[in-house]
Amino acid sequence: MISPYVRRLRLATELRLLRTRAGLTHEQLAKKIGQSRAQISRLENAHAAPDLDDIIKILDVVGVADDEWTKIVTIAREAAERGWWESNSHAMGTRTALYANLEAGAVTIREYQQTFLPGLLQTPEFSRARNTAEAGLRPLDADPEKVLAGRTGRQRMLRRPGGPTYEVILDEVAIRRLSAPPEVVKAQLFHLAATVNGMSKIGMRVLPVSAVVGGYSVPRTAFSIYTYADPDDPVVVAVDTVTSDLILIDPAEVAPYDILYKRLLDAALSEDASVALLTSVAADLADH
Repeated sequence: MISPYVRRLRLATELRLLRTRAGLTHEQLAKKIGQSRAQISRLENAHAAPDLDDIIKILDVVGVADDEWTKIVTIAREAAERGWWESNSHAMGTRTALYANLEAGAVTIREYQQTFLPGLLQTPEFSRARNTAEAGLRPLDADPEKVLAGRTGRQRMLRRPGGPTYEVILDEVAIRRLSAPPEVVKAQLFHLAATVNGMSKIGMRVLPVSAVVGGYSVPRTAFSIYTYADPDDPVVVAVDTVTSDLILIDPAEVAPYDILYKRLLDAALSEDASVALLTSVAADLADH
């Protein structure tokens, strides 16, 4: 399935353009379809799943027909779908559910991880250790086992037939600074190396601490970039913060992350050298 969240963002853009083209205010459109102004605003800001009947009424009011009508209705139908993560979104946590949604139907996922190993490639033992560490900072807002189940579901999506190309840049700090007990990190690093060697659609490269990034562009935080099959769907950037995630779709805000990612990639080790470093660090952990 295509990400309902991304299709909702696309629908919001299309509806704003159609209303503006028709010369209608929010209030005028709402009155014509028998809805509130607030509901029109929610649709145009992607804050609500669309009701297909409302969308068809809007299309009738603004004079959309034929192929354009079919396109908008298809987008609305896909925006209203419920993914597998919806039924347990509260239990698995809003962040896990959000990333599962963004990953659905993605063609490419590019990720920079600054301090942690990527969730899509984590072992269950490493994930549990990270949940325990997070709980030491603040109460978890989700069931740890449901979070793990959600992450397992995301990993299955990554490996599905026709799944996305996944490329991750790991800062050297993320593999050298222990974020779980040594024996857990050791197994996790070997798992990373084996996964990268065994799957052609998954790539991983390490950014050395000593690397000089083009333009001295030092990244401020971890982030992910998602692209989708429909070229008119937005490119989405998810910026990782301590407590939540910032979602960007404005091309002017997305572009700097695309430039930064390319500079980080240019400064990173080759994939073979990265795998060699992973296995070397893992072997050293055997002595701890």
